[in-house]
Amino acid sequence: MNYKLRLGFLPVIVVLLLALLQGTSLAQQPSPDLPPEKANQFLELLSDPELKAWLERKIPAATDEPGLPISEDILRLEGGVRARIGALGAAIPRLPEELSRAAEIVSRDVNSGRPGLVMGILAVLIAVGFGAEWAVRRALAATRSAVAQEDAGQAILFETVALLTFALASAGSFLALGWPPLLRRIILTLLLAFIAFRVVRAAAQLLFAYGGATSAPSDRPTPLFESEASTRFWRWRVSLVAGFLLFGWAIASLMPGLGFSQEVAELAAFLFGLGILATAIDVVWQRPDGRGSLVKQSFLTLFLIVLWGAWVAGLLGVLWLGIFALVLPTALRGVGAAAQAFAGRSKRSGAMGVVLNVLIVRGARAAVIAAAVAWLAYIWRIRAASLAGSETGGFLITGLLNGIIILLIADLLWQLSKALIEYQMNLAADGSSADQLARSGRLRTLLPIFRNALAVFIAAVTVLTILAGLGVQILPLIAGAGIFGIAIGFGSQTLVKDVLSGVFYMMDDAFRVGEYIQSGSYKGTVESFSLRSVRLRHHRGPVYTVPFGELGAVQNMSRDWVIDKMMINITYDSDVDLARKLIKKIGQELAADPEFAADTIEPLKMQGIDSFGEYAIVLRIKLTTKPGTQFGIKRRAYMMIKAAFAENGIKMAVPTVHVESGGETAAAAHQATQTLKKSKAPLEAVRDTP
Repeated sequence: MNYKLRLGFLPVIVVLLLALLQGTSLAQQPSPDLPPEKANQFLELLSDPELKAWLERKIPAATDEPGLPISEDILRLEGGVRARIGALGAAIPRLPEELSRAAEIVSRDVNSGRPGLVMGILAVLIAVGFGAEWAVRRALAATRSAVAQEDAGQAILFETVALLTFALASAGSFLALGWPPLLRRIILTLLLAFIAFRVVRAAAQLLFAYGGATSAPSDRPTPLFESEASTRFWRWRVSLVAGFLLFGWAIASLMPGLGFSQEVAELAAFLFGLGILATAIDVVWQRPDGRGSLVKQSFLTLFLIVLWGAWVAGLLGVLWLGIFALVLPTALRGVGAAAQAFAGRSKRSGAMGVVLNVLIVRGARAAVIAAAVAWLAYIWRIRAASLAGSETGGFLITGLLNGIIILLIADLLWQLSKALIEYQMNLAADGSSADQLARSGRLRTLLPIFRNALAVFIAAVTVLTILAGLGVQILPLIAGAGIFGIAIGFGSQTLVKDVLSGVFYMMDDAFRVGEYIQSGSYKGTVESFSLRSVRLRHHRGPVYTVPFGELGAVQNMSRDWVIDKMMINITYDSDVDLARKLIKKIGQELAADPEFAADTIEPLKMQGIDSFGEYAIVLRIKLTTKPGTQFGIKRRAYMMIKAAFAENGIKMAVPTVHVESGGETAAAAHQATQTLKKSKAPLEAVRDTP
């Protein structure tokens, strides 16, 4: 119990000590039992800037009035920044003392009284690595063909083997011997920095040489930059940034082990950061591929300086947000282009090829964004721990970062689903048989509806998941959405009728996209669907948008087959049997014609005499074809029948009026005509009377 009480009073004691450091006086007098010399030692210890900075970072400043959580966070952040800058400023006067102490440690524990031992060992190891690399390059160059030298894959493999040989030869030579612990740590750290520097240079060189666009998968990639000057400019700047970053990291990480304080090590890191800042500003003002306007250059320069200041102040989250804002768009474009080129060279086809292409292209971009989000989460978690951040802020930041990851996963799922649906629709459109055409129409009808429903489902689940990650209770939202949906259902009966009717039409497979249907006064080719209506294109051009609830009975004219009946009138003196033979021969010729053979199910033939008319014998002809193709075949058949009948003396019957003159028949006709005229005269007189 006493131990817990002491722990509970520890923050109060520290706050009182901070108040003492700030010049506040306490009403309580010091105990007379405390010796004055020990009190002076205690006060001198508290005046140490390192201890003061540590206490201010660990314990937030005491305030008289409790503020809002956001104001407390701001005050805590401001106190942390002030303490950090104060500690860095206090470390500057200690530089000569710490340099002297580090020189003694290096001379005693590293060089063992031999100046330049570290640099000499490092130079020997690098020489050994370069020698082994040179031998491997010669051996590979002897077996490498001229064609392989133009291939990007072969060049990457060649460079990887050479760098791996250098790393194994140099590091292996050092690890094979025994060394003092501190010397071993210094040599390995510097050697790893040098190897990483060479890897960055090699990667940049390969990117500049083979990172351009290609016109075909088999073509050699063009360089990323058109001019050699641009290539040299960017290669040199990349090398500078990599050198400052890697060797600065190596030296700053070694300094605490040599007796330097953490603040002095951070000062050294900031000096190397100045080199990176100067290189970045030089890129802004001197880049050969377009410098932009003066306002843009000035803004970028100021932005880079602010980022370096945020790093010095310890605002790592702000620093990395700014870095990602500058680098991430370009990195996403570059990674997307490289992934697209790689996916284009892939030999896989079919659904698996579509899935791999989407995973490669979208997955590469998602991986870059996910890596940035993971790094920000790591940085912010460290920052929150160091500043004792509020639980609400940490929870909100974690929810936002998790929301970005959820959005990336949802985007990847949507792109995969959409690509597979488009692939299935394109595959179905290539069918030629009757079964394939039927399947094509059904897929083209149902897949767009399924795609829209899937998009709504993915969006709804994504939003609800993100809200749940942010601490929002989603159960009331789901319940409210259900009640709202029921209210819409009762208030919009026509809409519900249309939607349900459309669902049942789809289940019954009543019609598909591309089919010609008729329902009442509406007829046309089905062009598309929505959730409540169908779009019909009339054969003369007009478009009907018909709600499913108004369709009723549907007459589908594009299923399976169609029988077309034709009637031909011939004179009574024509040879019917010869006409039958001619029609049969014409049907066989049409069935053998490549233009109509695929669409003909049963050839044209005469079924017989349909009836004896007043002036002709009516012949009945039958033709069975695929839906929609009967019109062209029928028109060609009429032309061929007319020509064949004319050649063989079969006459087409037409209505005629036969008039005979002379004798009693003519007199009777004349008398009847006169009688008719006399009977019409009274009627005309009555009609003319006003």
